[in-house]
Amino acid sequence: MALYEHIFLARQDLAAPQVDAIVETYKGVIEAAGGKVGRIENWGLKGLTYRIKKNRKAFYVIMDVDAPAAAMQEVERQERYNEDILRFMTVKVEAHEEGPSAMMQKRDRDDRPRREDGDRPFRPRREDGDRPPRRDGDRPFRPRES
Repeated sequence: MALYEHIFLARQDLAAPQVDAIVETYKGVIEAAGGKVGRIENWGLKGLTYRIKKNRKAFYVIMDVDAPAAAMQEVERQERYNEDILRFMTVKVEAHEEGPSAMMQKRDRDDRPRREDGDRPFRPRREDGDRPPRRDGDRPFRPRES
């Protein structure tokens, strides 16, 4: 059996229990075809870069799967006809990641290096203001007519 990472995006207007029900449905399909589902991560509701089927946000879910190709084809076939699924993608991998994925790792703001006041070089203000002169400096300023 091959190892896969399968991710899908579900509509934003679903409730969290409905998303969990979708996950359990596809998990059942995989297990019925002789596969195993390892890690399941629900990344939650995240904004999309662009609209997909009039949705600006979507629930992201990723599953680590050890299953035959026929099982993944059946899952994808069912997702194609499910109106609650916006997009899906299956990738064949050599090995599954250990621990949480990069999306689930909590990154503290305290871990980032802080800038001290002395880190930024001092730039004195120019006498003519802090903006450079306009390119079309010949054009005189004309107030709007009322």
